Amino acid sequence: MKIKNKSGFTLLEILLVVAAIAILAGIVIVAINPSKQLGDTRNSQRWSDVNTLLNGVYQYSIDNKGVLPASVVALADDTATPICSTTGSACTTAGFVDLGVVITDQKYMTAIPRDPQCAVTSSTCYEITKSANGRITVEATIPENSTTIKVIK
Repeated sequence: MKIKNKSGFTLLEILLVVAAIAILAGIVIVAINPSKQLGDTRNSQRWSDVNTLLNGVYQYSIDNKGVLPASVVALADDTATPICSTTGSACTTAGFVDLGVVITDQKYMTAIPRDPQCAVTSSTCYEITKSANGRITVEATIPENSTTIKVIK
């Protein structure tokens, strides 16, 4: 009579393999750091947005003989002013910069860009500054991962 050998895995072997896979998965997740990757992705969008805003303002000024939109005013201490997410009188009364002339007829921009994580409905969470010598700065107010996002022309 022949004795048949049963082949297969024991419960202990299966648990060891599952534990090893869990440890490796944990190491990979920590190495990838998804929250940093998502923050970097949103920062890329912010870089694109501040460049779009600055280029729209300057294209407007080129077509208007160097005159910037009236809502972009030089402040004595170069204090940044938040950019409104819409256009109209509500922007200026709330102390925001209204860049509505830049999106009129979609000539310079189709819409005012908005920060990916901006929680304020009336704001874009971007600020614009005009210095005393006429230089324009656009800055993101809530960048992630200790990054400064600012463009100057």
